[in-house]
Amino acid sequence: MKIAVLIKQVPDTYTERHLSANGWADRDASERVTDEITERALEVALKQKDADKGVEIVVVTMGPGTATEALRKALSMGADKAIHVQDDSLSGADALMTARVLAASLADAGADLVIAGNESTDGRGGVVPAMIAEALNLPFLGPLDSVEVVAGSVHGERSDADGTTVLRAATPAVISVSEAVGEARFPKFKGILGAKRKPLAVHSANDLGFPGVDHAAGNLVLNASRRPARTAGTKIVDDGQAAGALAAYLVAEKLI
Repeated sequence: MKIAVLIKQVPDTYTERHLSANGWADRDASERVTDEITERALEVALKQKDADKGVEIVVVTMGPGTATEALRKALSMGADKAIHVQDDSLSGADALMTARVLAASLADAGADLVIAGNESTDGRGGVVPAMIAEALNLPFLGPLDSVEVVAGSVHGERSDADGTTVLRAATPAVISVSEAVGEARFPKFKGILGAKRKPLAVHSANDLGFPGVDHAAGNLVLNASRRPARTAGTKIVDDGQAAGALAAYLVAEKLI
């Protein structure tokens, strides 16, 4: 069985993130890290490999040259090979273009199962995995809180405000996972050394059948500005009138 896992490098989630003048994420304004949700997606694949040594895991990303760091970390955690879609013409690609390019790279990978995080911490659109499934004409399940893969099928549970739903599909398929699937393992020293020798293929947009990317056909951000600094809140001292003051505040803010 071959499993492809989508990996993404993002600005550090625990620091303040910034936009450049054109509305793109400023990836040089903070430390770059592997998105935690994609590491959890990889952990799902690694558990399958733990149970069946015949499983092959390929990690895939689309991003600038620095995204190689995220792929190498994934390889050190236990993935077998990596695919890096790297092309300056793809900078600022919207969700649809991103999905189309990733789908093209996955079509060549020939995976039985594609696993992604439910949403990245920088974009938070949550639509790319489903778009990839549509482009590949494959069933999509997600976001799943648990995953089980058996011969010829994948199933799992998805929870929402109305309860829990059990979803199932035949493979090949695309799934996305939530944080509920569990934390990812840490790379071991042996894995870190071995990652340098594992294959990492680099593809351009042209290699995947996208000779020119027309950004004008997508969303165009004219300018971006910083979010205003937070102002001090209103402090209410209970001098016997606190309930009325609190109710008046909630009414003024249209919260009740």
